Amino acid sequence: MTGWSDGTAVLAVVGVVALLAWLVWIRANRLDRLHRKVGASRAVVDAQLVRRASAAAELATSGLLDPASSLVVGEAVWESLTLGGAGDPPAGLLPADLSDQLSAATVTGAAADRAQVESELTAALRVILDDPGEVAALADDPLGGRLLDELAASWYRVQLARRFHNEAVAQTQRVRRGGLVRLLRLAGHAPEPRTLELDDAWPHGLPRPGEARPVAHPGADV
Repeated sequence: MTGWSDGTAVLAVVGVVALLAWLVWIRANRLDRLHRKVGASRAVVDAQLVRRASAAAELATSGLLDPASSLVVGEAVWESLTLGGAGDPPAGLLPADLSDQLSAATVTGAAADRAQVESELTAALRVILDDPGEVAALADDPLGGRLLDELAASWYRVQLARRFHNEAVAQTQRVRRGGLVRLLRLAGHAPEPRTLELDDAWPHGLPRPGEARPVAHPGADV
């Protein structure tokens, strides 16, 4: 009888240990997948930010903006693209004279903060895109209409990608705060993921993809 009880106790202990090991394995695998998801979603955000900057560069060099606006947007574009990890912007993206003006004044990618740089690009674009009348005047030109559509599409993808990334980060943070994860240090040396907080608010005058463009009033200037 005693032997039977001892055997039962051993089986119970083995069962509990196996269950705990299984739970730890499940939680560790989930945490690993979440960290990979965060990394992948951040890469998508970065790619969409580069696309937005490229679309803004085309607008800045189209000749449709006044020189001051072109310079301000061009500088913000340059900082965004150089900080995006690709080094200098691709050859031909900006005119040589504008590139020469901006290269000396632009901060280096190692010293600048990505969120601040992208927020500055948003602010520069908002100056020319918050006024529906100015946007309508730009859209009245066939080239301007195409460039605005491309910018709107890339901007919309930035917002979606950043929202998805921040949701992945929040989910990962919740799992990392779990008692079992902290007790057994299942996160290892992986850094705590952080949400990407930047100003990507939509300009008031820029139609979202699928929306009708504003109509330019007679005599409106860009």
